[in-house]
Amino acid sequence: MSSIQYDAIHNGLTAFQGDAIAQYMRTDFMTLPDHLCVGEARDRFISQLSLQDIPGQLFVVADKTLRGVLSIKKLLQEKDLKLPINHLMDNCLLRVKPDAERADVVAMLAQRELDVIPVVDKGELVGCLTMKEIVHLQEDDVTEDAQLQGATLPLEKPYLDMTPWALWKKRSVWLLLLFVAEAYTSSVLQHFEESLESAIALAFFIPLLIGTGGNSGTQITSTLVRAMALGEVRLRDMGQVIRKEVTTSFMIALTLGLAGCFRAWMMGIGIEITMIVSLTLVCITLWSAIVSSVIPMVLKRIGIDPAVVSAPFIATLIDGTGLIIYFKIAQYFLGLN
Repeated sequence: MSSIQYDAIHNGLTAFQGDAIAQYMRTDFMTLPDHLCVGEARDRFISQLSLQDIPGQLFVVADKTLRGVLSIKKLLQEKDLKLPINHLMDNCLLRVKPDAERADVVAMLAQRELDVIPVVDKGELVGCLTMKEIVHLQEDDVTEDAQLQGATLPLEKPYLDMTPWALWKKRSVWLLLLFVAEAYTSSVLQHFEESLESAIALAFFIPLLIGTGGNSGTQITSTLVRAMALGEVRLRDMGQVIRKEVTTSFMIALTLGLAGCFRAWMMGIGIEITMIVSLTLVCITLWSAIVSSVIPMVLKRIGIDPAVVSAPFIATLIDGTGLIIYFKIAQYFLGLN
């Protein structure tokens, strides 16, 4: 048996950056030539075994070409010492390339439980992911999604190692973009200024309505983006997703609409404003469900990470459009131009 140290520089792995699996894989792994019998394989395994790192499986190769994996348990329990090890090995159904994206591998892992994954380049075994590396890349994937959905660029180092200057660079660009996006909310209010002056009570419910739309969109986006990252939802499921979310949001909308009626009654608001607020809550909640379901999936289809469509961006979009819905409904009920 031999222990292969893969020369990353010689094979060009240093060219892989970011989320490529080459950044996670280990290059020290144990292999067995496929022509060995059980007795020979045991002797080689035991002679080079490191007590600090006992693998659960060995890779069976022909030269450097991966043939399969052999369980250590099978190797040690086999009684026929002359049996060729290729009779005991299992084919590697899941292999990844060095340039494979972390998110794609995480999605595959979500569908099956594996404790070792071979990394193959042009048929040649160049590395592997053991449980330690698998846990590491899964943690990194969850962390990046959480940071992106919080409208900040991912941190390359632990939080306590980041300087205030580095955090400023990570956050300021996103916040400036959100600032610009939020500016159109003021334009909407200015456009409907006459409606507000005609029924000043409309202004009382603006924070409630835009907050409800943003909160609803955040819930859906967070759930959907994570499901997409795990491979549970794909673009072909868009119709099913929209139906499910619209149905759910309709029930939520009715609940919120009744809550809006109660709130308006407590404030002593007239029946017309009460109906406007309640109907707007229903419409905004349904609109939020459609926007939050469609946008992440469309962006995934065109090759953009849906996690980038963070909760703040969805909330910002729904804020402005929700105000338009509110004032249009108010104009209809109150007979305003």
